[in-house]
Amino acid sequence: MEGLLLTQSSAPIVGQISWLLGHLMNGIFSVLSNVFHIENIGICIIIFTVIIYTLLLPLTYKQQKASRLTVVMNPELRRIQNKYKNKKDQASMMKMQEETKMVYEKYGTSMMGGCSMLLIQLPILWGLFYVIRSIPAYVQGIKDVYMPLVEQLLSTDGGQKAMEAIGKTSAIAMDPSRYDFSKANTMVDALYKFQESSWNTLADKLPDLESVIRSTQESLVHLNSFLGINIAETPMNLLMNSLKTGAIVTAILALSIPVISGLTQYISMKFMPTATPTDNESSDNTMANSMNATMKIMPLFSVVMCFTFPSGIGLYWIASAVVRMIQQLAVNKYLSKISLEELIEKNQKKAAKKREKKGTNAKKLSEMAQVNARRIEEPKPKMTEEEREKALERAAEKSKNAKSGSLAAKANLVKQYNENNHKDSQK
Repeated sequence: MEGLLLTQSSAPIVGQISWLLGHLMNGIFSVLSNVFHIENIGICIIIFTVIIYTLLLPLTYKQQKASRLTVVMNPELRRIQNKYKNKKDQASMMKMQEETKMVYEKYGTSMMGGCSMLLIQLPILWGLFYVIRSIPAYVQGIKDVYMPLVEQLLSTDGGQKAMEAIGKTSAIAMDPSRYDFSKANTMVDALYKFQESSWNTLADKLPDLESVIRSTQESLVHLNSFLGINIAETPMNLLMNSLKTGAIVTAILALSIPVISGLTQYISMKFMPTATPTDNESSDNTMANSMNATMKIMPLFSVVMCFTFPSGIGLYWIASAVVRMIQQLAVNKYLSKISLEELIEKNQKKAAKKREKKGTNAKKLSEMAQVNARRIEEPKPKMTEEEREKALERAAEKSKNAKSGSLAAKANLVKQYNENNHKDSQK
């Protein structure tokens, strides 16, 4: 794609999100550089995170509110599940789904209310991944740092071949058969992935350009360095390289990114209100089990992925978890001042307005509002043999006193006729 670096995402939705986030990141970098004379991608990522989660605050509030309402809805939802527990036919499944939907309608929320934050965050995370993985593709100020060296490499004999040879290495992973190193954008893509050893190799191959190579390398230190860590490199590469060179401090810093990321993710999820089943409720609460599993898996997922993603992704995860914790504390404090009844009433009114706009039938809405799953009867236990005999005796006694012409009286006549025939056949 001409005019864009190769690593810019062109995927549907994610590509557009990356483009938008790239402009935001470029704007933050420009303001910090021109106004405050600060040029650091790590600080840009932190400011970027604060801005993004401030914009997502309404969704955070909605998620916390939905979690609080779930505590009230869970007993009703669980009774519906128990009612259709052993019914696997399509009609029963559709009825269960309809009754479940009615409960959500009654409380003015939706089945996806608690998941909206996660669903929206995922494409943002992937969009940010492309931005951080290819900062020069989106931040013009970073790309400009590479351009003097790129121009020298393209105009020097052997410059392109030297870059192609380094591009084949596992650290860069840009094979010349797939990437055209005669283009400036490809050169910038490759240079952004350079590690300490890559810069040394390039300087050895092109001694005439060593001065511009070293000046470019030094210029990038304050841009990509955050607390002594190169956020363009993965923690795994930083850890392995530091262990080889004996840089223990760098190894500890590289290891701390995934660990702190997982820890902050876990603490952040602990602040989220969850519905726990009470003693008299079924233990197979699908929602609670799903939430508990998510609380265990997400932090571990964060740790594993942080090792393989650029360190900037880990920095984003840490910053986002801290911002979420602050927001959740503030939202929880605000919600604690509102009674549950008031919250349900407001939610129902808001949901009613939305339904009116959609033109939902008023009679149907009234039926939905009157649904109370608490009144759903549990299946009656099976009768014992003694209880069955007593029930049959009561039925027989009742049938003897049946009115003339009734179904019971006619049934007695049929029964008496059959008994007489049976006696005659035995004589």
